[in-house]
Amino acid sequence: MDGRRTRPHIGRGTTWMGGFEGDRLVDPEATSKKPEIGFACRGRCIQKKLTDAVIEEAAKHPGKPIEVFATDEHRIGLKPVTRRVWAPIGKRPIAHGHHRFDWLYVTAFVSPATGETFWYLSNGVSKEFFAALLQTFAREAKAGMSRIILLVLDNAGWHGPANLKVPDGIRLIHLPPYSPELQPAETLWSVVDEPIVNKHIATIEELDAKIANQCVALVEQPEQNPITHQFPLVAKANHPELITRKSYKPLFLARKVRICNQ
Repeated sequence: MDGRRTRPHIGRGTTWMGGFEGDRLVDPEATSKKPEIGFACRGRCIQKKLTDAVIEEAAKHPGKPIEVFATDEHRIGLKPVTRRVWAPIGKRPIAHGHHRFDWLYVTAFVSPATGETFWYLSNGVSKEFFAALLQTFAREAKAGMSRIILLVLDNAGWHGPANLKVPDGIRLIHLPPYSPELQPAETLWSVVDEPIVNKHIATIEELDAKIANQCVALVEQPEQNPITHQFPLVAKANHPELITRKSYKPLFLARKVRICNQ
């Protein structure tokens, strides 16, 4: 197995593990590897999980509507965002950029059924911060008071259930691992980036202002929201002021920096 012959110049050389010959050294009685869960199966699994959760919450809270929201984070910064553009034949388009590594995080809570969206800007993420953000979202969405919210989210480290305080009126539904195609909020980021695509942003404050204005525009003009185009029956969001900046501080995270009313 070390690649040498058993005797000098006699017989055939031994096989390297992982080599071409090694691929044939398989026990014919060995069972085949269990196939991974496919995309369709993962989609059916999350649909069943949501259906069961809706039935359970409806039984616990008769008379209250049960609504499904999805949440996700999007990191953007002073590193340029580039996309392909049309250009005359023989000419290469040029976009000015200066690579720096200061970041903002955009967090969206969106209802795929109605298009109602809550937007938040922050300069960091952590489990403590996400817990504070959940409290803010629950209060502003009136979760537990006027409706029960099933919140679909991915398996990021700060989304895990361990030591995460979930407010009343919200139930977390985690997606299967590595399944961004099942996350409706993922479709928001292409339009959030529009004001900064192929452009040079000088400061993090300029970036903050541009992204905040874009989030406000998406709330006030829901036809621009890609969630709106996927679901024909869309109610206008009734919280156009919910563009909230939050400062990331490990010890005190619930402080609201300011609310942008435009």
